[in-house]
Amino acid sequence: MWINRAITPKIENTLSKGKSVLLFGPRQCGKTSLVKRFEHDLYITLMQPNTLRRYILNPEAFFEEVKALKVALGRKPVVIVDEVQKIPDFTDGIQVLIDEQIAQFIITGSSARKIKNLLPGRVIKFILTPLNLLEIDPENINLNKVLINGTLPEIYAADIQDYINELLNTYVNVYIEEEIRKEALVRNISAFTNFLQLACIESGNTINLSKISADIGVSHHTIMDYYNILRDCMLTTVVQPLITSDSRKRLTKSAKYIIFDMGIKRSAANEPDQPGSQQLSMLFEQYIGIEISRILEILSPNAKLLFWRSHDGPEVDYIIYYNNKYTPIEVKWTQNPTNTDIKHLITFQKEYTVHDYCYLLCRCDKPRLMTDKIMATSWKELPNIIKSIILV
Repeated sequence: MWINRAITPKIENTLSKGKSVLLFGPRQCGKTSLVKRFEHDLYITLMQPNTLRRYILNPEAFFEEVKALKVALGRKPVVIVDEVQKIPDFTDGIQVLIDEQIAQFIITGSSARKIKNLLPGRVIKFILTPLNLLEIDPENINLNKVLINGTLPEIYAADIQDYINELLNTYVNVYIEEEIRKEALVRNISAFTNFLQLACIESGNTINLSKISADIGVSHHTIMDYYNILRDCMLTTVVQPLITSDSRKRLTKSAKYIIFDMGIKRSAANEPDQPGSQQLSMLFEQYIGIEISRILEILSPNAKLLFWRSHDGPEVDYIIYYNNKYTPIEVKWTQNPTNTDIKHLITFQKEYTVHDYCYLLCRCDKPRLMTDKIMATSWKELPNIIKSIILV
């Protein structure tokens, strides 16, 4: 099954201008399938053990091969290097080849920690995530299945739940644990494994470093380092708090960390594949946050995703900050929204400049104007809501 990826036109436009591309994204989100669809002259994957070993032993061979290819073609070749973080020093040589107009590159990577020295302006960075609502028609989505299994392409296409569970478990056990250990990002793999389960259980909440530190038995600094590893490997979405207010002195200042895919979150947290309504409600809130982040990354990376929480009670799940205005979004699992569901939106709009409307995203069939500035609407409208904010 091939699904057109929303980021494709931007990459095509960048390549047409002679720029090189760096495509970040978690493993198995479709980077390889995407980049191989672009015209290229040489494809190298460092996931292939023999290839990896050969270039580790003799990295100069790669650069000599690229130079020879330019001579043979009589023009600048387009070269794909897949999972470049496997040989971090490659980026230095690639930068030289770009600067000297030897080749144009399409580079992929799943760890921002090990990809350095690629200068802005010559190499344009993009991020590929699991499938999002710009790529899948919301009308065709089985919401419960997405909340339980996520949207990694291979898993989204699968139908048998036992097989899906096996794929998810393999991803967690092989990639998240073994790959991170291989890349020497973590020395105490046992502590990291325990942390990963707790981080997935706590996904969507503001982080409590003291609690997690006590539960695992490592320092606060180590826990923060672990969260940074998840962030650098694009395994979590970080949602920062809105901390400015003229009327409230005490606002939450800790960030939310949301695991990048609902299926991976469930598998790593060892949660069941038949959750109850309360668990579905929490998954729904996290899924909407992830979707907002994904769509903003494609349409306007400069827009910010925030949340708002006051120590005296009021909170709003998500806020899009764009052009100095806020669009607050509350998320509820309900099909029949009531005034109780919008009380915090009412509080927020009294204190901040709202872009257009405040939104309550839920499972209702038709939009409902709850007040003159608060709209309750289906979660399926999220792409259109963000477009109305960004594309004005």
